[in-house]
Amino acid sequence: MSLRFSERISSIKASEIRELLKLTERPDIISFAGGLPAPELFPIEKLEKVSSEVILKEGRAALQYSTTEGYIPLRKAIAEQRMQPANINVSIDNIMITSGSQQGLEFSGKLFLDKNDVVICESPSYLGAINAFKAYQPKFVEIPMDDNGMIMEELEKALELHKNAKFIYTIPDFQNPTGKTMSVDRRKRLVDIATKYSVPILEDCPYSELMFEGERNPSVKSFDKDGLVIHLGTFSKTFCPGLRIGWICASEEIIQKYVIIKQGADLQCSSMDQRITANFMEKYDLNEHILNIRNVYRKRRDLMIEGMEKHFPKEIKFTRPMGGLFTWVELREDLDAAVVLEEALKEKVAFVPGGSFFPNGGHKNHFRLNYSNMSEEKIIIGIERLGKVLKTYYK
Repeated sequence: MSLRFSERISSIKASEIRELLKLTERPDIISFAGGLPAPELFPIEKLEKVSSEVILKEGRAALQYSTTEGYIPLRKAIAEQRMQPANINVSIDNIMITSGSQQGLEFSGKLFLDKNDVVICESPSYLGAINAFKAYQPKFVEIPMDDNGMIMEELEKALELHKNAKFIYTIPDFQNPTGKTMSVDRRKRLVDIATKYSVPILEDCPYSELMFEGERNPSVKSFDKDGLVIHLGTFSKTFCPGLRIGWICASEEIIQKYVIIKQGADLQCSSMDQRITANFMEKYDLNEHILNIRNVYRKRRDLMIEGMEKHFPKEIKFTRPMGGLFTWVELREDLDAAVVLEEALKEKVAFVPGGSFFPNGGHKNHFRLNYSNMSEEKIIIGIERLGKVLKTYYK
């Protein structure tokens, strides 16, 4: 049987991370591959109470269709409790609930991109975003980064050269995959440049509340005076990813475009899960829960970095993130991290090769490590195993 599929699907491959997760479900593998939260931190007992109350008190509404924009008390809680601390002052009319921020990425591709349009992104960038945008057959222009994030001079050169750039995609806080954070000065400069060229900014913020030191940075959107910044948020990294509750925060005009797209995709997010999330935030202190997550992840990051310093060859470079879930490793230019992974798997340890995080290819001598999901004991053992593998390449 010969089926004729769309042109766009031929350019999309299965997510390398999702495919790796299938392999690393084996209990004998120590996996630093996925960006998974620590499941032992999920507030199961509290959620049991909240879920029961939702069913008993709001069951008929919780099991019924609802509005596309989302459950009003949840949108209100997001505006007040999650946006205001990022210096974003908005109302519920600026917020639409999505199925995780991944849906916000896919919808953004549908909203802005035609074939051969330009997406400007950090180099490297989040693989899930790259795949979401690829469905709409754009061209990617990668902007190099340093320790303070995207280099603004290079961004302005790219915008001057590519007049058909449709948006700038950035993860300003504890970036995936590098763990780097954009400085406050560059956030302001980013908005100034985007305003100058009338190009929207897609600000993806799944990790912004997971800082290990200091205060939360003001969001890129907090400097937006012209409605050019679209902010994507999620509870996946700070609460429970299985609920699939995220949000888009943007001007009312842009939100209405997203509403039309969502009505054609899935009508709405789960009425039940939205109510569970809103009721949890009403009854319990989500900030306290996030603080506990940060304390656990900080210790795991420290253990991973200490292990890398001790067991990795001294020539290997890696980032020292101030928050988030990842560190980024750079090998010798002649090495392919995918080949190294094959050897690492023989030692029952896994990571994500870095080549797929560069939309235009190359840079195969990088890989990403996650420190949030494995226990402290497994981090110590896994990094030691990985160090032994890497030393075979550095003699």
